[in-house]
Formats: sequence, structure tokens, C-alpha cells
Amino acid sequence: MAPIHFELLESALISLGYKVKVLKECTDKTVETGLRYVNNDACYPSILTTGQMIEALQSGKFDINKTALIMSQTGGGCRATNYIGFIRKALKDAGFANVPIISFNVVGMEKASGFKITIPMAKKLIKAIFYGDLLQKLLYKNRAYEINKGETQKIFDKWMEKCKTLVSKSNFIQFKQSIYDIVNDFEKIELDTSIEKPKVGVVGEVLIKYHPFGNNFVVDVLEKEGAEVIAPDFMGFIKFIATHKITNYKLLNKDKTKSKLFKIAINLIEMLEKDIKTSLKNSKKDYLLPCNIFELENNVKDILSIGNQTGEGWFLTAEMVEYIEHGIPNIVCIQPFACLPNHVVGKGVIKSIREKYPYANITPVDYDPGASETNQTNRIKLLTTVAKDNLKRNKKSKKAIEIENIVNENEKEAKLKNK
Repeated sequence: MAPIHFELLESALISLGYKVKVLKECTDKTVETGLRYVNNDACYPSILTTGQMIEALQSGKFDINKTALIMSQTGGGCRATNYIGFIRKALKDAGFANVPIISFNVVGMEKASGFKITIPMAKKLIKAIFYGDLLQKLLYKNRAYEINKGETQKIFDKWMEKCKTLVSKSNFIQFKQSIYDIVNDFEKIELDTSIEKPKVGVVGEVLIKYHPFGNNFVVDVLEKEGAEVIAPDFMGFIKFIATHKITNYKLLNKDKTKSKLFKIAINLIEMLEKDIKTSLKNSKKDYLLPCNIFELENNVKDILSIGNQTGEGWFLTAEMVEYIEHGIPNIVCIQPFACLPNHVVGKGVIKSIREKYPYANITPVDYDPGASETNQTNRIKLLTTVAKDNLKRNKKSKKAIEIENIVNENEKEAKLKNK
């Protein structure tokens, strides 16, 4: 789903004794395979993931009698909760009914005897996500402005390999030190910021906004159009999922014990994230810091209810507001065509956001097996054109203010001299 993060998650699970293979390849044939076994009115992510899994089993690379599939479930109202059902039916239709499916979730669904989430596993997976978020942030920022082309990728590749080892073997002190080492190493990259690029944030359905094939390589398209891409932290989505039980207690007066436990979990994540925030604050480069989920929640209460939990729920709206309030008014809102919750909390709130932030430049883009790539690219090009024009206008306004200030200062000096 998320190439940077999942490569690290794969290493974490391998270090725990599992033989894991993250399915990275995705082609038009994968989509065709998915459509063959999943009804085409299902959401695009379920078609992609099911297609990848069936394709892998049909490849002959795996011993079918010793292979299982693993897929995440949120447990919410979104169809992501039904992926296991989609895949199970697809396996039966494709002749792989004997292949077991493991559900990766923290809400007690579909318990599997051969796979358990333990505390050592949770620690390693959390480290992997922290590293993934940090490396993604550093890669996109520096790649946009680097003087020596390819330098950022080289440092990124070096740290990706180091982080795979650190995920598996580091203690807390080593993990903490590595955060500062990573940021300091990227700090050495020389940037040419003489020409300011428009910052464009990416939000949307959790799989499609990270999945390069699923979003037709939106990061590459934006960078070719001369934008600096700001991608959301994966840990932000995890924090959002953790708020569900807290919200249920607030609004419905239920799950009091679980509410307390998830609040503790969020506080632990925030505590572990402190060094990432500190290292990025100390940088001379302007990075968007990891979010405080309760601040994000508070920022959207005048736009929609925090009871909107299905799919990306209020969090998608909050991500857009967060971007705008941190000087990133240009946003691509990505959704699979058949994703109803995403259309509600994505497209559905854009008018309200623009009323609150008139300068917001938001473009919703649908992704689907039958969607026009040309139309998607043209919408993104239009967004970046508007973003560049706005940047020029702002520069002129700033210049005018500077000139006005200079004139005022000169007038004051002249008056004092006359006196």
C-alpha cells in the first residue's frame, strides 16, 4: 500500500520469524484480475488488493499449501472491513479455497491461531511507521529543491537499509539517536530555494493516497509540474483509528474502559514522537511536523461532527484544514470512485472549507479502473497552474508591503530631519 512504510514493516515481521512477502507489483493485468473476482461496483482498493493476491497465488512462486494471505481490517463501517470477505470469495472462485486469510486488526476480529499481535511486534511495527513517515517527509522536501540531482535519493536509500536493521534490533536509545542522525544527514543536502515552488498536499482514502499505481503516480505527476509534495503521515491515520473508542465514550457514553486504554496508547505514541518533532524543529528546512490528533479533531468541529468515523471520517477533513493552516492551501483530494464515505468527508466538505478559507485551492480527483488518466492529469495540472499564479500574486503583495514600509520609514526620517 505505502511503499516506504511497508518495506520497513516487512523487515519488522521477518525479524520476528515470519516469512513475509509484501506484494509490490501492480499492473493493468492486476486490475483485470481483480475485476474478474470482485464485482466492479466494489471500491477500487478492494479490486487492486484482491487482484494482487490472486495474481501472486497464480504466479507459481509460492507453495499454496504453505502460504497464507494477510490483510488489515479497521473494524469500521467502511468496506475495508469487508476485504476479508471479498478475498475469501475470490479465493474460492479462483480455486484457492484452502489458502487461509489472516486479518490484521486490533479490535478482535477474525482471530487466527497462527498469528498474534504481541508487544514486541507492536514496538517494531510502530518504529517502522515512524521511520517511514520521517523518510517520506525528508525525501519529498529535499528532492523538490536539491542542487545535485539524485543526492536525496542516495541518502534515502542508505537510510532505508539502515532503518530495516534498526527496526529489527535497536533499543529505545538507539532508535532515539537514529532519528537525529537521519535528519542531520538530510540537512547536509544543498537546496536551491531561489525559485519557490507551490506546496501541494495530498489527502484521501488511505490506500489510494499512498499506493503509487492506485493514484497513477500522483507524486511524480505533481513533482513534474514543479510542485513540492506534502504527503500525510501514516501514523496520523493510526491515531485517528485510536480516537474511535474515545469518541464513542464522548458521544454515546459507551466503551469507557477502552476509551481510557486508547487515550493511553495515543499519549504513548505522542511521547515516542517527541524526538521526531524536536529534530524537525531544529532543522533549517521547513517541515510539517507530525500532528496532534486532538488539535486536529478540535479544528474541524465547526465543519462536521467527529462522529463521522467511517472510512477516513473527520480525519480527512482535518488533514485538509491542517495543511491550509500551515501554509499549504493547495490540496489534491484523492478518492476511489465508489468510496461513499470519502465523497462525504472529502468532496462533500470542500464548499464549507472554502467558506472558512477562501484562498484554499482544492481539487478532488477520482481513481477507478475505468477513470480517464488524461482527465486526472489535467485536473492536477490545473491545480498547480492556479497554485503558481497564487504564489506570484502573493509575492507581488509581499513586495508591495515591503515597498510601502520602506516609503513610510523614509517619510518618518524626512520628518525628523525637518524638525
